Amino acid sequence: MKKRYSLLASALSVSLLTGCSTGGISKSSENAFVSGSGSALVLKPSDRKPAPDISSRTLSGATFTLSKSTATVINVWASWCAPCRAEAPVLEDFAAKNPAIQFVGILTRDNNSAAQDFVDRFKVTYPIATDDSVLTKFRGSLIPDAIPTTIVIDAQGRVAARISGEVTVDILQKVLESVTGGTVNA
Repeated sequence: MKKRYSLLASALSVSLLTGCSTGGISKSSENAFVSGSGSALVLKPSDRKPAPDISSRTLSGATFTLSKSTATVINVWASWCAPCRAEAPVLEDFAAKNPAIQFVGILTRDNNSAAQDFVDRFKVTYPIATDDSVLTKFRGSLIPDAIPTTIVIDAQGRVAARISGEVTVDILQKVLESVTGGTVNA
């Protein structure tokens, strides 16, 4: 009996210590999510599939429709996600410095009030789509596989790259330069 209690206590300790890890399955009282490693996958142009049609109401009440004639960065995030908070300034900085690239956030598994607080706190200026059901449209291509995930659409309207997990300046710059074929301001 003592041995079972000891094993149970050990398992519980490991669970509590790893429960907030950013590199696996994490749980909070309301949400469970998989956080990626920040790894990037860029597809060769011949392997890219057309981006889905995306239209959604935004956090501000407007409607966002994906333009398929310009490079686009789509960031899937939630306000309760620590890696999302860490990458928010990086994404906002890239959006401000690269106006030729369209940026949009897709809020997932969150509520609008918490998301608005996040947007205000990090001074996010690009649109935030609130209908995360649009994520299912990426089936058959590079699907968002973690929170956060960043998908890059090329100027020909094709799904070109995915960053699973928190973006960094270096990774985002390399991915965008690869996809756009040009210099990107970091």
